[in-house]
Parts: sequence; C-alpha cells; structure tokens
Amino acid sequence: MILQACVNGARDVAEHPWLSADESVVAQDAAAAVDAGATELHVHPKDAAGRDSLAPADVQRWLGAVRAACPGVLVGVTTGAWAEPDVARRLESIEGWTELPDYASVNWHEAGADEVAALLGRRGVGVEAGIWDAAGLEAWRVSPVRGQCLRVLVELPAEAADVVRPHAEGLIAHVAREEPDLPILLHGEELSTWPALDLAAELGLDTRIGLEDTLLLPDGAPRPEQRRPRPRRPRPPPPLVAPAPPRPASPPCPPCPPCGFKNALPYVGSGPFSHSRSSAGPRPLPCGFRNVPALASPGTFSHSQHRTPSPPHRVRVQERA
Repeated sequence: MILQACVNGARDVAEHPWLSADESVVAQDAAAAVDAGATELHVHPKDAAGRDSLAPADVQRWLGAVRAACPGVLVGVTTGAWAEPDVARRLESIEGWTELPDYASVNWHEAGADEVAALLGRRGVGVEAGIWDAAGLEAWRVSPVRGQCLRVLVELPAEAADVVRPHAEGLIAHVAREEPDLPILLHGEELSTWPALDLAAELGLDTRIGLEDTLLLPDGAPRPEQRRPRPRRPRPPPPLVAPAPPRPASPPCPPCPPCGFKNALPYVGSGPFSHSRSSAGPRPLPCGFRNVPALASPGTFSHSQHRTPSPPHRVRVQERA
C-alpha cells in the first residue's frame, strides 16, 4: 500500500501558515512527511508569486529542492489546466521540462488530457489518471493511452461521509472492469478526505493525505499553525573496524665482512679487488645489495637478498695481513 503525501496543492499560501511559495520550505515539509511514513510525494511547483506553474524553470527548481531533501523518494507533479489553460502552451511547457518528475497527474475531465498523457509517456514520465466524475471516467475509458497509465486516481469531491463509500465503490468498479490490472489510488477532498482515507485502508488501496486535500485533522480541528521542529535522525554508530595486524619484523641485515668494511666497491678490470671505508655511508654493489655476508672462504663470497636469492658474485678479496 502506497501512502502519498500531497504537501501543498493549488492552495493560496495565505490559507495556512504551513503553506509556502518557497520550495526549500516545502521540501523540508516533504522530508518530515517521509520521516512520518509517506512513501511517495505529490508536489505543485510554484512561480515567484506562489501560483501553480508548469514552466520548466519552476518545475526544475522545485523538483531539485524536494529531491535533495528526500533522496530516493518518488516525486510527482500536477499538470492541472488551472496552471496553464491553453493546451498548446501546456504541452510546450511539458516538452521543455529539463528536470523530469517520476510521474504526473492528468485530470481526464480536462481538455487535452490524451495529448498531455501521450507526451508524458514519450518523455518517460508515469501518468496518474485523475478521475473525478462520470465525464472524466468516460473520457478515460475511450482514451487510446488508457492502458499506458501508471495508476488511476479515484478522486472524490468535497462530499458528506455517508456518500463517500457508494461514490468511491462505483468509480472503482468501472475502472477495474476496464483495466483490472491498473493500481488504484483513492483519496478525497475537504469533507471526504478522512472518510476516503479510511475506506482506502479498508479496501487495501493506495491513498494520499496532505494539505492539498484538507486543512483539518480527523476530528475536524484545524491543523496547528505552529510548525513543529523536524526531529533529527540519529546518526548510525561508526562501523567497527578490526585493528590492522602487526607488520612482521624485517629479518636482520646480513653481517658485514670480517674485515670490517661496510661495502665492497665495484670490481673493475682483472686486477686485484680492493675496498675501503667510506665516510658517505654504504655503497651498493653492482647487483643492488647493500651488505654482504661473512666470507665463506678466502677469496670468494656469496650474498643474497632477504627474500629472493640473487646469483652469487665472485670477487677477489685482498686478505688482511
């Protein structure tokens, strides 16, 4: 069951202190809704004056803010005709979107619903088919893109609680007969909001709740005007990291020759080999080793690296007197 938070809607920001034309404020409210259990979000992007907008720049700004505050959460927007009554300009705005929502709602009782839904589908945006009444149901039933919708929104107007069940069940039955495999999200508006939410839970349907649908609590009391601070999520403890094993001690360097000199100078020519003490420190042999082991016998010696033996070198050593 999906619980969608509709955090602002087409309401004027003056209707409630929690409504805002600032996308960063609404994004924080959306994050608080996700913290409280919402699994998806439905947002109405606004222009600078606080009016619903389909303009690419406004949609990009709002989607960017909400996604930054709610990473990984699916976000949808409206395509309502009140945001852009002219169908051609509405299509032009949607075509220009640079930041695409995960889905968008399309009211099928509005002019241009088929064209808007087809364009969204071509752009890879899921379509929520909004059905409010019999006229919208019939327009959707004969639509060539009916089966391509992500889900159907069965949306109830502001009506008394005793009317909610028969109205909702009638629309649900018609939708299920036409497209039995399409998911249904049931929600209400104003008076029908909370009864529709209860009915959706009873029937196991997806639903939504938020300031777009109602400004009242289930008992009819107004929502508190003072914002509650958003609780901070506790940070997980740092992962336990096992200490690195101690590094094995390096084997000791081979002893110096018994003559006491640190290194033998490179052998040159065929004459006798000579070596001397160097004040500049050890000098490497031609093979790259820095020390030689003790002489095995006068006139010859062999040396090896700590791990990989190298071929023995034969040099002449001038014996000490």
